[in-house]
Amino acid sequence: LGHGDEQEQLLPKKVEAFAGQRVVAVSAGGDHSFAITADGAVWSWGDGAAGMLGHGDEQIQLLPKKVEAFAGRCVVAVSAGLLHSHAITADGSAWSWGDGYPGKLGHGDEQNQLLPKKVEAFAGQRVVAVSAGGDHSFAITADGAVWSWGVGTFGRLGHGDEQN
Repeated sequence: LGHGDEQEQLLPKKVEAFAGQRVVAVSAGGDHSFAITADGAVWSWGDGAAGMLGHGDEQIQLLPKKVEAFAGRCVVAVSAGLLHSHAITADGSAWSWGDGYPGKLGHGDEQNQLLPKKVEAFAGQRVVAVSAGGDHSFAITADGAVWSWGVGTFGRLGHGDEQN
């Protein structure tokens, strides 16, 4: 929860690590969380399994830690999924990291990514929204097109079938 411990909180409690900063967006996943500060920095904390925090390792973070892979870039959106994560930078690039099975990162393989990696499938397009689900992901491009990838069971990808 970003308080430096693993205690449950039955009532909302301010995350003091952000004292003096303006947080403009948050996202909570299965076991990890993100915040974006007004300067475009992205912070993560929680379970680091499969690299889903984006720090280049799989360590647990009990307090928010800046994702240094985005140094020099302005992050405008972030989404925490079950074991993976997505972000958009101000130039409209989509990024993903964490558990790559079964292709939910959008890199054309099933490799885990310990650091944010640009989703090259969107080269030449501007991504305006991303959403990391359980084993699937979505994006919207500036032309209003909806894109989905990952596990297709139950028709969750919206392609009219159950194909991955």
